[in-house]
Amino acid sequence: MLAAFAVLTAGLLAFHRAVPNSVGRLGSLLEAFLPWLGLVVVVLLGLALLRRSAIALVALLLPVAAWTYLFGGLLLPGARSGPYDLVVVQHNVSDENADPAGTAHALAGAGSDLIALEEVVPPALAVYEKSLASDYPYHAVRGTVGLWSKHPLTGTRQLDLKPQGIAEPWSRGLRTVVHTPHGRIAAYVAHLPSVRVRASGFASSWRDESADLLGKAVGAEELSTVILLGDLNGTVDDRGLAPLTSRMNVAKRGFALSFPAAFPLARIDQVMARSATVTRIRTLPATGSDHLPIAARITLS
Repeated sequence: MLAAFAVLTAGLLAFHRAVPNSVGRLGSLLEAFLPWLGLVVVVLLGLALLRRSAIALVALLLPVAAWTYLFGGLLLPGARSGPYDLVVVQHNVSDENADPAGTAHALAGAGSDLIALEEVVPPALAVYEKSLASDYPYHAVRGTVGLWSKHPLTGTRQLDLKPQGIAEPWSRGLRTVVHTPHGRIAAYVAHLPSVRVRASGFASSWRDESADLLGKAVGAEELSTVILLGDLNGTVDDRGLAPLTSRMNVAKRGFALSFPAAFPLARIDQVMARSATVTRIRTLPATGSDHLPIAARITLS
């Protein structure tokens, strides 16, 4: 029985794309928490040792190999002093954040080139503008998302990411050009719709529709180098974000689980890049938000 569970776990890890999404979007639900199947392997290992089952121990080599192939590289230490061109910070600051000034101060302390924020609502927007102005003299805000930069911004426009089922005003995306010392970079900031786990399954249709719109916008981008920052309400393993992950690079080092802040289970805050490499990603200390901020180093091609 233990050997059978080990083979099943290995199969879910190696062939998670084969789990159908047609019923309750079970495939996306599995992929949202895919790294946590490693805990199943640990439990099975303990039981196999308790039972002294050689067959189970041999079978466990399969899920161990599959998990290591998928996620082992994220555990390798990133080069803390290696070369990089930009540092970026991504944070959903929460529309219920009681200390926007403290949050802004904490984010500015990371010393990044760019800070992307979501759920920026009045009157907190004025606080972020004032608190970040000295270190980040350039900023752009569209709807509830914004980008603060140490480098000039031009060509800012709103992105239409609203799913058809949302009738009320909804603006959660922007595109702008960052004029860095390394050249022009198209920066995208997005906040995709939330997902829910319900009795009927994993409710992610709005998120998936919005991700498709964002993927098409990135695909049509004329500038070669693109950086995407945002609360995408999905992990990079979730097939719902395939319109983005198929076009962009994701972090090579670091898990950086960002949500919920009290006990992070998944990284739904993302930094992706095209014609650039996200070399290392990490979480920053908690703020007044229910998300943890993440910081990433970017190496340009």
